Amino acid sequence: MNKLSITAIAAALALAFNAGALASQSMSKEQYKAGKDKIAAEYKSAKAACDSLAANAKDVCVAEAQGRQKVAKAELEADFKPSDKTRYDVSVAKAEAGYSVAKEKCDDKTGADKNACVQEAKAEEARAKADAKAAMKAPVASKPAKAKAAATSKKESAGAYVDDSVITGKVKAAVLQEPTLKSAEINVETFKGVVQLTGFVSSRASIDKAVEVARRVEGVKSVKNDMLVKGQK
Repeated sequence: MNKLSITAIAAALALAFNAGALASQSMSKEQYKAGKDKIAAEYKSAKAACDSLAANAKDVCVAEAQGRQKVAKAELEADFKPSDKTRYDVSVAKAEAGYSVAKEKCDDKTGADKNACVQEAKAEEARAKADAKAAMKAPVASKPAKAKAAATSKKESAGAYVDDSVITGKVKAAVLQEPTLKSAEINVETFKGVVQLTGFVSSRASIDKAVEVARRVEGVKSVKNDMLVKGQK
């Protein structure tokens, strides 16, 4: 079985736990509700697409749809109520979703190979959760260090410093509000003001629109596009 990068995902999320002071609520209740509706619609569509498959391929497809829904819900909560706890919940959701898919894929194997496959997937999930917990408990920077970082950020930008988690929330909200991107499956991550867009869209025009929408958000320094058109590699 190809190893899932669960541990790598959790390690990347550690950046969010040490980003400094927690961001204030960056998403309105209306945007939050719209996000929930979009997640529900995407799950329904993804699950329906699995009906054309059979046997284990269908089980894997359903597990992937359920996993994406679980992670999307956790990310929405983290955007709506930013905190160490909600960010930790995102990493746990990703670890558990990865395990569920991996476990289903193991059903293609038999005997000792299947047992080893399941154990490997479970170990990856455990490592990812442990990394996430360690990241959440990591000590925050000292006040002098925070002050130095704030001073540096002011030198680097003419505008006010905006927390990465706030930028991520605003970009996600802007994408949700763009009518042409309602059916898109776009993930947003931000590091030092640089926004990375990943996921799947229906056309090249949707990629261009998503990048344009992200660039207009306050605090965004640049946008890195890693989105793909559905059906293309």
